[in-house]
Amino acid sequence: MALPPSSPAPAHAHAHDLFASGVHDTRRRGARNRRPARLALSCLRAVILALAVPLGLMLAFGGSALASCQLLAGGDWITGAAPVHLAALERDQVGITYIGHATFELETPTGVRIATDYNNVHRPARLPRVITMNGAHSTHFTLNPDPDIEHVLFGWNPDGGPMDHDLTVGDVRIRNLQTNIRGWDGETRRLGNSIFVFEVADLCIAHLGHLHHRLTQDDLARLGTIDIVFAPVDNASTLRLDSLVEVIKAVSPRIVIPMHAYTYGSRESFTARMASEGFRIETSASPLYVASRAALPAEQTVLVLPER
Repeated sequence: MALPPSSPAPAHAHAHDLFASGVHDTRRRGARNRRPARLALSCLRAVILALAVPLGLMLAFGGSALASCQLLAGGDWITGAAPVHLAALERDQVGITYIGHATFELETPTGVRIATDYNNVHRPARLPRVITMNGAHSTHFTLNPDPDIEHVLFGWNPDGGPMDHDLTVGDVRIRNLQTNIRGWDGETRRLGNSIFVFEVADLCIAHLGHLHHRLTQDDLARLGTIDIVFAPVDNASTLRLDSLVEVIKAVSPRIVIPMHAYTYGSRESFTARMASEGFRIETSASPLYVASRAALPAEQTVLVLPER
């Protein structure tokens, strides 16, 4: 389905960085030689380099770039050989399929498939290359993933302590922010959950996992600017509705996709509340949504996808 598009986002600033570096080098040569003609020629070369390098990279690697989600860090250009396109996606598109509960299948422009909160109940039809898991309960993880899955990313450390991820697989960067959860006994389990962030095709997509508390300013700074959020809306074992609304407002995504709506009426309560907060509500007949920066809605939107 198509959502109302917004104005195009500004381009990345790689050319500016290269140009600034070239001018710096040129000024040093000019200071030594004091020859205006040579200085002008060097500046011209720097401009040509600034234009040629990004263009050459775009042509070589299909024009795709990792998104720049973090507030203080820019994205990186893809390096390495151009992989084979396995999906009918454009260079700036990401396929998002709601499998069920908290599991989504993400497919990148170059065909990297990722399954979130991978478990023994809700699984995509195709074997993913990457899976993320959270430790709240067995519908969010499995201890026996298929051995052919290349990257198995735990959102918690089974031995206790931190579990940090920051890796690039093909054309997607995957990183996590750990949060705390409550055990069945009501006690806090530190770092028992991860918000996984996927940076791909100039989009930043965050899966909140089994989030149990509001986010701090430090958490929000580490997340950076998020375009699409998968949010647990059960209003029971994760966040209560009021707290979830506060989290969504703080993260401020353009699209919210509800998940984890296992309690009766929780999805309907969530959409009604978000409508009262000024969000547009869209309901899709298909579990697949093809996202792109160009097609992000101008107004914040809740997009309800049916389970596959």
